[in-house]
Amino acid sequence: MKKCSIAVLVALAFAVAALMGTAAIAQDTKSGKVADSFKIKDPLFKDSKKSAVEFTHLKHSVDHKLACTECHHVFKDGKNVFKDGDKVQKCSACHTSPKKNQGKVLSLYNAFHKNCRDCHKAAKKGPQKCNECHPK
Repeated sequence: MKKCSIAVLVALAFAVAALMGTAAIAQDTKSGKVADSFKIKDPLFKDSKKSAVEFTHLKHSVDHKLACTECHHVFKDGKNVFKDGDKVQKCSACHTSPKKNQGKVLSLYNAFHKNCRDCHKAAKKGPQKCNECHPK
């Protein structure tokens, strides 16, 4: 009987640890739960020779205190009307071409690089070279 109780306690301890670990790797936002860190991959880049970028949402939103609208946007009449709590779409929902700009809509490649790299350059911190974001 003791062996059975110990096995149950061990299983319960693992279950609790797993739940706590899950809570620690997701951030609650007004738009829903967001993983603290995730790879930015998109099927539009299926032929890319570069690795996916590991993005740290928690670091950017909490540690660096970036507003959601620094990255997320919905443009109407030239203005970003995205508000905290709005549904977040994949970037490729609007940036539908991997490499070619389509009028005022940047290619997905240019949208990521303009947003991320330009912000890092302006802040004078964060990765700015290809291999710093796209490790081999």
